[in-house]
Amino acid sequence: MNRRQLQDRSREVEEVLDEFAGAGDDAALERAERLVRSLMGLYATGLGRILEVAEERDPGLLRALADDDAVGSLLVLHDLHPDDVDTRIQAALDRVRPYLGSHAGGIEYLGVDADGVAHLTLQGSCHGCPSSAVTVTTAVEGAILEAAPEVTAVDVVGVVADTSSPLLQIELRPGLERAPTGAMAGAAVDDGGWARLDSLPPRGTTVSERLNGDRVLVVNLGGAGYAYRDVCPRCSGSLVRGPLDGDVLACPSCQARFDVRLAGRGLDTHTGHLSPLPMLPEGSGWTVAVPGSVPA
Repeated sequence: MNRRQLQDRSREVEEVLDEFAGAGDDAALERAERLVRSLMGLYATGLGRILEVAEERDPGLLRALADDDAVGSLLVLHDLHPDDVDTRIQAALDRVRPYLGSHAGGIEYLGVDADGVAHLTLQGSCHGCPSSAVTVTTAVEGAILEAAPEVTAVDVVGVVADTSSPLLQIELRPGLERAPTGAMAGAAVDDGGWARLDSLPPRGTTVSERLNGDRVLVVNLGGAGYAYRDVCPRCSGSLVRGPLDGDVLACPSCQARFDVRLAGRGLDTHTGHLSPLPMLPEGSGWTVAVPGSVPA
């Protein structure tokens, strides 16, 4: 079972409780809620005992359980995770940093205040690309939401882009989730605007996927995935057959060159830049924000 399947089960429980609430029978609703609380307490007791045995037998086993995607989520849910909220957020940001590329020069975590708001400062520039600000905020928001669901909001200071304010207040979207696992690459899109990619193209190559009615270019640079709208800003042609020379992708039609690792920056005069899309590793695959849900 993975994180998404756990989220599905949790949503099913909430839907059943909503049905009880909609029926107008307060006594039945109270009994249903008491049953859920009892079951949650039962599982929390069992999980707590599992952690005690694991720590007694092998401290490494406790760490492996906490680091497991599904088990770690359950431990957070029952307030049993061995890492506090600060440690979990720092670890989540460490996982995100390599995939932000040049979108942000660095992320400084300042802590969670008494109201549950996580405060961060970003250093660096989005290099004149408005959608880079979306990449940064979406990636950071998603990482923190998954690692620390008890956080109520994220206050990010320091994103610099052409039209953005220097202060971005990001309210965490309830139910921000990813597409289900097991889907074909680029085939599954969830209600939150994220699509699941089971794998990247071979190293040093590109692939174009149609997602939500738009074309998305996925690039594999040394095992790291990057996603862009599949359109050349100079000639409006597709980039998928363009040659890759290290980090540089050339348009097959007009030969305009772009730095894939540095947010798609144009390397020639009056070339413009590519439109990057948030793309993050998840489990054995990847998720990419669907173009229709991200402003250009």
